[in-house]
Amino acid sequence: MDRDDGPGVRVPEQRAPLEPASAGAPLRFAVLGPVRAWRGGEQLPTGSPQQRALLAALLLRDGRTATAAELIDALWGDAPPSQALATVRTYASRLRKALGQETLVSESGGYALRFDRAALDLTTAQDLAAEAEKTRAGGDRHGARALVVKLLGLWDGEVLASVPGPYADNQRARLEEWRLQLVETRLDLDLEVGHHAETVSELTSLTAAHPLRERLRELLMVALYRSGRQAEALAVYADTRRLLAEELGVDPHPGLARLQQRILRADEELARPADEPPTASAPVRPAQLPATVEDFTGRSSFVGELSDRLATAEGSVMAVSALAGIGGVGKTTLAVHVAHRARPHFPDGQLYVDLQGTSARAAEPETVLGAFLRALGTPDSAIPDSLAERAALYRSTLDGRRVLVLLDNAHDAAQVRPLLPGTAGCVALVTSRVRMVDLVGAHLVDLDVMSPEEALQLFTRIVGEERVNSERDAALDVVAACGFLPLAIRIAASRLASRRTWTVSVLAAKLADERRRLDELQAGDLAVKATFELGYGQLEPAQARAFRLLGLADGPDISLAAAAALLDLDPHTAEDLLESLVDTSLLESAAPGRYRYHDLVRLYARACAERDEQPPAERETALSRLLDFYLATAAGVYALERPGERVLEHFESTGYPGLAFSTSGEALDWLFNESSGVLACARQSASHGMLRRAADLLMAAVDLGESGANSHQFAQAATAVSEAARAAGDVQAEGRARTMLTHVHSISGRFAEAQRDARRALELGLASGDPVSSSQAPNQLGIIALYEKRHADAEAHFTQALTAFRADGNQSGEAAALCNISRVHLATDRKRSAVSLAQEGIALYQSDGKAHALRLANGKYALGLALTGAGQNAQARTVLSEALTVFCDSRQRFWHGMTLFRLAEVDLNDGMPARAAAQAEQALAVLHEIGGAWRRANILTVLGMSLTALGQTGRAEACWREALTAFEDLGSPEAVSVRALLAQSSVSQVS
Repeated sequence: MDRDDGPGVRVPEQRAPLEPASAGAPLRFAVLGPVRAWRGGEQLPTGSPQQRALLAALLLRDGRTATAAELIDALWGDAPPSQALATVRTYASRLRKALGQETLVSESGGYALRFDRAALDLTTAQDLAAEAEKTRAGGDRHGARALVVKLLGLWDGEVLASVPGPYADNQRARLEEWRLQLVETRLDLDLEVGHHAETVSELTSLTAAHPLRERLRELLMVALYRSGRQAEALAVYADTRRLLAEELGVDPHPGLARLQQRILRADEELARPADEPPTASAPVRPAQLPATVEDFTGRSSFVGELSDRLATAEGSVMAVSALAGIGGVGKTTLAVHVAHRARPHFPDGQLYVDLQGTSARAAEPETVLGAFLRALGTPDSAIPDSLAERAALYRSTLDGRRVLVLLDNAHDAAQVRPLLPGTAGCVALVTSRVRMVDLVGAHLVDLDVMSPEEALQLFTRIVGEERVNSERDAALDVVAACGFLPLAIRIAASRLASRRTWTVSVLAAKLADERRRLDELQAGDLAVKATFELGYGQLEPAQARAFRLLGLADGPDISLAAAAALLDLDPHTAEDLLESLVDTSLLESAAPGRYRYHDLVRLYARACAERDEQPPAERETALSRLLDFYLATAAGVYALERPGERVLEHFESTGYPGLAFSTSGEALDWLFNESSGVLACARQSASHGMLRRAADLLMAAVDLGESGANSHQFAQAATAVSEAARAAGDVQAEGRARTMLTHVHSISGRFAEAQRDARRALELGLASGDPVSSSQAPNQLGIIALYEKRHADAEAHFTQALTAFRADGNQSGEAAALCNISRVHLATDRKRSAVSLAQEGIALYQSDGKAHALRLANGKYALGLALTGAGQNAQARTVLSEALTVFCDSRQRFWHGMTLFRLAEVDLNDGMPARAAAQAEQALAVLHEIGGAWRRANILTVLGMSLTALGQTGRAEACWREALTAFEDLGSPEAVSVRALLAQSSVSQVS
């Protein structure tokens, strides 16, 4: 029996196991040809073409983990077979047997290969290419040519030969393009060392095979000219021009046109190979690039983007690329690395200068131009005095040359403009902390921090694999504490590398202390704090104040409106300041109208606030303004969602104007978009003693707790506020915070914790005379008792809440209590009164003419339950469906899921098991990771009953077994009824 494994492919169901060779011998792999593996001298079986495709996909990831979804896409693209995941697992299992358990590992839902990088022929090729480039840069062209010849010898036919799949197709094209580039490099070196006659035939063949590849034609023209065949060289240009016009409608690139002109002039310098000594009149070829770092890591997309731009910079306009980013992000390292890679494209030299843009005295353009002109062979006596004349002479000197200019650490565009070459064929790479939006025509690149994988790779290269692999989790903690900033990682790794008695865990522990972190991140003359200090020192006073104060807020990012409140500025002025900080790379624009700090920059900003903010009380005042803004705006959202609710009247007045919203949708958009900032502000405000407003903010943002989407963050904030209030002896604040904590515990299914906090909240509410906690806490106690089937306790608690709500004149709360009492009546078989109580609650919601859809939906949910219990299924389905629509629109994920569950109960009662099963499965999906185990078990119970009615007893029993485990773990009485269902199912099957 064969298994379908994709279009046109049949994989045998049974295969002989692949036995690994001697475990002690080293592994080797090849992809520059057929995909093969060896252990020692023995070639290992790699299986079917698809199995080799899986091996290739893992080999080409440089040790990174590939998820199952990525591997499926690599093998089959948009048309995977139905059992793609199982097939991938089968292939992986077979490869693991062949390669060894320690080589192919499973992690994070995917697979990765663990092997020595030198064991792959592609890695060897890359290392040889880098060595050849370095050798050539050092002037040893013969040595460089030998290395490239050795490198090309690693190819063994077609790359990834006979390996199917879209990933293999893409990699095959990429590696074939690289091979052609290397062939061009080798031919270029052939010409440089004087082998022009020998290369003519090869170049003729290659241009025939690749007629649109202009570099090959350029090399052929040079080879022919140096072989005394000038007319044939010019004929190649004419043929190229005709072909490009016919095929693409374009002219040859300017470099090819310049070569034709040099041949027409019988240029003696062109006729001379590079290894021959230059004539006395030959221009000077500067090579000023700093050395690239040996452990350069990652940044592959940026390297590719910039390298491609430099390699193709032969248009009619001189090309400029400007890299911007915060200090320490690796701008210079990246630019130098890319510049070295591009050297072969700029045979007339490379110029470099550090423009000292972050120092008190940035380099003067006149001084830089003088140095550049001398480097290009201009005698001192010929260098003019003025900036304009020097810039003009500089551009004239570069005319007709291909020179790369690296302008590092620029202050602004004005400093850079005079230093730009003026002619096509030359390029400029600029690095700066300032985003040079005013550098016309520049290709702007914003350099961000490293990815976690790149950061760990850099850390490992410096520290060593043995130390890192034994403490991988601690190493991840270190690079995360460094904010994935290359400079910080390099400093931390260098400190560890120089201290053999330290473990990675020791370093991680040192960096865990945020107040000491910046002090720990210094080694020798490298220091993260010093790097940030340079940028901070360039700020104007208003910018510096904004930078300091904005760093005080705890949220992951901040909106423009919130920032304006914190800074006590109008939004337009605040936006101008924040955007100017973005341009200096000290602040990031997370999205339009939203801003954030890099983690280490935030720590530095806070240190600056503690050191420089005068008077010191302004720090607390700024945070108080932020709290007032969030509280006023969240209260506005609450009022729109719950019109007529008296809770707002019991809030501490701030007098601060919040944002106004015209619709409920706009209000909810703001609340959920700002959820992280709002909850972080509540936590932070508690630690700064602003307890009552922090507790009120949680109450105003109750939708975040009710939705279920932010339950964990909400619980953390409520816990922080309640504990700080208890420590401060603020009874009212603690009571309200514990009321909110009860709320989120209950929704999350943590009933024991909910009951504990509700009792404490009630005690505190009564002690402080707070009508909010005194009414909401007993209501929560009633809900918990109802879930635990303590019906008498539930009714007593709800009645206490009803009395408290009425005493406060809170009709909305009174309606909620009546709806909850309806549920007690339903549970104790008082079905008629259950329906009438729910209807009374709905009428009360509507009585003041301000009824909001969300409040009515809560009432309709209770009425739907009562009608279901009374057997009025059609009416129950109607009101529950109406409630469902509102809960979806209001983003109440918890109530959305629970209403689907209640509709499933209605459908099951109404003899529609298929519809009931679908509703229950939707409920499980919506309530994934929220609602708690008890609610999930109830839904599974109903789903099992629906599946039984559909004859799917196996699935039903699986649902019931999971439900039974949950109920037993919780000690819930529902376990009894689920056991009965399982027993009945077993008896039915035996019968």
